[in-house]
Amino acid sequence: MSSAHLAATTAYVMPPLWRVLTKSAYFVGLCGAIGSTVTYAAVLRPALRAPGTERCDAEIVRRRTATYLAWAGAVLLVAGYFQLAARVARAGKGMPFGDALAPGRILTFLTAPAAKGAWVAQGTIHLIQNAVLVLAAATLIALFTPAARRHLDALALIALPLALAVSLIGAIPATRPADLDHALDPVIDQTHIVGGVVWVGGLALLAVLAGAHRRLGAHAGLLWADIWRRFSLVALVCVGAVLVSGLWMSWKHVGSIGQLWTTTYGLFLFVKILLVLGMVAAGGVNQFWLMPRIVRARAEDATSSLLHLTLRHFPRVVWAEVALGAGVLGIVPFLGGSARSQAGSPPPVATGSIFAVGAALALTLAASLYITARVSDGLSRRPATGTAGMIEP
Repeated sequence: MSSAHLAATTAYVMPPLWRVLTKSAYFVGLCGAIGSTVTYAAVLRPALRAPGTERCDAEIVRRRTATYLAWAGAVLLVAGYFQLAARVARAGKGMPFGDALAPGRILTFLTAPAAKGAWVAQGTIHLIQNAVLVLAAATLIALFTPAARRHLDALALIALPLALAVSLIGAIPATRPADLDHALDPVIDQTHIVGGVVWVGGLALLAVLAGAHRRLGAHAGLLWADIWRRFSLVALVCVGAVLVSGLWMSWKHVGSIGQLWTTTYGLFLFVKILLVLGMVAAGGVNQFWLMPRIVRARAEDATSSLLHLTLRHFPRVVWAEVALGAGVLGIVPFLGGSARSQAGSPPPVATGSIFAVGAALALTLAASLYITARVSDGLSRRPATGTAGMIEP
């Protein structure tokens, strides 16, 4: 290895514990705020309003959802404050995290003038971001009160764009991107983040709500069959967004397959990839095995089997996905730098051919997800062969 190659090598720096905790907690907060509100708007709200839904079951799910969203707002508020303090601790020459928690230090960071060549001060971007975060958190926290719960639909739909804006505003660059490649980076990053938090956050919300199965009526399986069907479509979109953006980010940060186990960054990324693939596999079990059985049990009016499938079998797999998702969130703070810099590899160069390959991969993945949905639907239409009887508790 040449001396120039050695000089280009950057050693991996393990993040301090406060950085690991604040970043993981921040993404947990986003999962709660973004994932839960998107899932409520796209899945729960239409399912609860569908004809034939038992009013008592719908009210129980709505009440538990309101409580969950309220706690999600509280977690977002606390996690957002610690994440902001972490930014202060890392800004400039840095300072101890304990000192960065002081409101005065945070105010100084937020009101600092713009750097030379910047179109806006970085602190101003974070000031706007955290103002929106407080609004989103306050909207959700209001659901702790009985009066606000009567307006669950309105508050959840107000909190949804605010929570999304928290993540999107933070990605706005303070300086003009040097080229198209750098302009795409924040877009790809946000696609990855939003897709991931909707996926994990939605799974966590539904897994918790399914825990109320003992309070639900005998026909609650119909409601939950509709809920799982709707969320399966949301999850497919999230999987596509995460995989496509993840491929781009992996190409940016990893120069070769070997760097996945010869660099510290690569090892952490490899573990993350395994966890995500585990989530995809668990989702495949739901899509190809459980969903078709749920559809057939619903068609046969097998009430007991439907209830057991939707509120016992399905949530067990979902909890496994949530556990894997929690592992992903725990890995994220350790993905600092890149495998390329640690291995001394040259930075990637985005060319027209690279964009063409990326577009082809995205289209291929979209086609495969469409085929997945069609195959699952086809399996659900196959004649039952005693399946309902086999799945009784």
